[in-house]
Order: sequence, then C-alpha cells, then structure tokens
Amino acid sequence: MGRSPRRGSGSSGTNTNTRIILYIFGIALVLTAIVIVLKGFGVLAAIPGFVIWALVLITIGIGILSGISR
Repeated sequence: MGRSPRRGSGSSGTNTNTRIILYIFGIALVLTAIVIVLKGFGVLAAIPGFVIWALVLITIGIGILSGISR
C-alpha cells in the first residue's frame, strides 16, 4: 500500500516554516542557557544584566511565535 497523497500545496511550506522557527527557538534557548551558566560561573562577568534579559525575552518571543505558527 502506498502513502496517501498530500492535500493542498501549502502544507509543506508551512511545515518548513514551522521547522525553521523551532530550530531558531532551540538555538536561542541553548545560547541563552549557556550565557546564563557562564555568567554564573564568572566567565562572562563583563556582560551586563540587560543583555541577558534581552536574550531571555527574545527566546520567549520566538517560542510564542512558534506556538502561534502551529
């Protein structure tokens, strides 16, 4: 038995866009966690607190966009 045919041409484009947004969200989340841990250990002590807050807010925003796009 074969696979069922796709219905509608917009399905794969939406899936690709969602995948890209989720990859960006994952990368931003990992980078934010790494920066927070390194700042906690004192390695990145020169980074001001507002930069970390900006990373956190950007990550939350990307997460919200990925949730809306589904």
